[in-house]
Amino acid sequence: MTDPRRQLNHGDGKEALLAATVRVVAAKGMRGMTFRAVADEAGVNNTLIAHHFGTRDRLLAAALEWSMERSIGLANLAEYASDAESFRSALIDNVLAEPALQVFQFEMVLEASRRPDLRPAVRKLYQGYVRELAQGRALLGAPSSEGLDLAMFAALDGLVLQYLGQAITVEQLSEAVDALGAAIAGGAQR
Repeated sequence: MTDPRRQLNHGDGKEALLAATVRVVAAKGMRGMTFRAVADEAGVNNTLIAHHFGTRDRLLAAALEWSMERSIGLANLAEYASDAESFRSALIDNVLAEPALQVFQFEMVLEASRRPDLRPAVRKLYQGYVRELAQGRALLGAPSSEGLDLAMFAALDGLVLQYLGQAITVEQLSEAVDALGAAIAGGAQR
């Protein structure tokens, strides 16, 4: 029988480990995230984790940043904030396409409530999302309002959490995001 571990090109191993970390934490929670579980999910030897990241905490911090960049890139809030339908579509498609990204991020937020050392990474995560939303509002010519940007992101964040926890349906999520998009567009016209 051949070894199931695959040979990866130099840059591929790191990317595979970050994606595997997101999937493992989304499926098993923080307690289920071990080097072995991540390596198995990535199909690589677990020594690759120590080589690229050194520690579990560095792996988690890198995975959080990677997940934020990927999620923002998929949703591209700034690009779609000027059109409610495009905004809704991009956000819904993002959540449906890779829900593990959001589950992982929520797991990290909860873990940061117990571990102060993770709080700077979580703050950076949320600041990245709020900054994207603010850039979208700026494209509309809306006046800058940090409070409103925070409130709108909190609404989006809460809706995604409710959907992932199956408290609301995808239709309810879509309807609520439409309403939020209309509020964003309406606020910009004032």
